[in-house]
Amino acid sequence: MQTIAYLGPPGTFSEEAALAYAAGREARLLPLASIPAVVTAIETEAATVGVLPIENLLEGSVSYTLDLLIHETNLQIAGEIVVPIRQYLLARPGLQLSDIKVLYAHPQSLAQCRRFVERCLPGVATVASLSNSAAPAEAMADERPAAAIGTLRAAELVGATILAREIADSPHNVTRFIVLAREDAPPTGDDKTSFCFGFTREDRPGSLVSALQELAVENINMTKLESRPTRAILGQYIFLVDINGHRREPHVARALERIRLHTGMLKIFGSYPRWRGANGNHAS
Repeated sequence: MQTIAYLGPPGTFSEEAALAYAAGREARLLPLASIPAVVTAIETEAATVGVLPIENLLEGSVSYTLDLLIHETNLQIAGEIVVPIRQYLLARPGLQLSDIKVLYAHPQSLAQCRRFVERCLPGVATVASLSNSAAPAEAMADERPAAAIGTLRAAELVGATILAREIADSPHNVTRFIVLAREDAPPTGDDKTSFCFGFTREDRPGSLVSALQELAVENINMTKLESRPTRAILGQYIFLVDINGHRREPHVARALERIRLHTGMLKIFGSYPRWRGANGNHAS
């Protein structure tokens, strides 16, 4: 039986991602208190795999996860999951929207639901919570007429009632999660590879273009490019790339090797099946 570690507690979107990965598998979930704890659990074999957020449609990349991949672990990406972000207004049974005087919410969730809060809860005091599952629990424990922004799963866990559904400003918001393991996935014919590179030699004009051109030479589609500081010298960056294809495919392997020669530093995070949603479409 697999043990799937994730950023807890239960009732969060991270748990939804872990449950999506666990579907069809014999597995148990292991909620942990931090992203580094998930990584350590896999490295020490306390968990088989771990599920971590890596980017959100509205907020962008999760820098903590990226920096761990670059600097602190040799674990591999073995899969990805894309979770729709659906926010709900939750409260104790018996309360109505007009009763609410206090709103508990994770700061990111509050920002994503700003339009609803301003229009339907004007003047209500807001209290920051540590997670989308902590907020409903805190609202339920408050003696005042309180509500919370949270998930359907969180509502089930604490016995809250739903005052309003899908209250986020954007109905299209999603978060992409990665599955970390000690090895990446074998080729399926519909894969993605994630890697990073940096320049160990002196900067010169066109160095980034020259490295990326190797993907075009092999007709490889790049689906993502971003950068993170090297943590060594101000103004120097590590570039993170997602491409279509598996690192074991000959044309991908050739391109990656030539990028290594161009840059001096290449770290492959792993190759894994591309996520397909319920409608069969790819995430990217």
